[in-house]
Amino acid sequence: MPLAVCATPIGNTADITLRVLDELREANVVLAEDTRHTRGLLERHGVQATLVSYHEHNEAARVAELLPRLVAGERIALVTDAGMPAVSDPGARLVRAALDAGVAVTVLPGPSAVETALVASGLGGGPYAFVGFLPRKAGELAALWRETAAWGCAVVAFESPQRVGASLRSLAAFDPGREVAVCRELTKRFEEVVRGPVGEVAERFAEAPKGEITLVVSAGRAELDVAAALGAVEELVGAGTPRRVAADVVARLTGAGRNELYRGTL
Repeated sequence: MPLAVCATPIGNTADITLRVLDELREANVVLAEDTRHTRGLLERHGVQATLVSYHEHNEAARVAELLPRLVAGERIALVTDAGMPAVSDPGARLVRAALDAGVAVTVLPGPSAVETALVASGLGGGPYAFVGFLPRKAGELAALWRETAAWGCAVVAFESPQRVGASLRSLAAFDPGREVAVCRELTKRFEEVVRGPVGEVAERFAEAPKGEITLVVSAGRAELDVAAALGAVEELVGAGTPRRVAADVVARLTGAGRNELYRGTL
């Protein structure tokens, strides 16, 4: 039997698919990130199953324990607390081990916080990049904003409610006009999507909100030639233009950040 990787609701328990429910009923074992959470979901839908914990702290040991059972033909299903396992939650190691051992892996799709947020943001409609959880260190976060500005696509990320304000302020310091959407508690009773220029949205989240956060950031300045913009500033300065004036002129023409051009750190 294949390893079944099953998507589960990101909030509203009614969003589970009929196919996933059938798989969880038939599985010999259901691997769950939090067995208490999964048990509540299964009880909601009248499903009885043998649950075994599978999370980041016991993943290596569980793979060693479960792989022989998969090879022997046991029917094992893998779920996480919300969404698809093996994306930002545990599961990738087991999937890789199963494939390497010649065990088939089937994926049962379902709710996705990434795609739900992207559509709700109004910033989708084209290519996008999912970067997982945002870096915690300020320098790494600033580097991510600089990098994604050149990608030319929307960016979707997960963030904790405690850090979302600081992350928005970090982006605002780099590009205060960049559009964002903070998607909170998706599919739940108190779902909220706050959209607007990041400089304004950052003020809204000066205090930590409650609930799960998915952040969507609009496409950056994909057309911006960084070297050319900085070179234009230097040419103007060399011709006698005050640096602040030169930075302002080039910013208006290219859409680059005036402060970054002035400091030469674009």
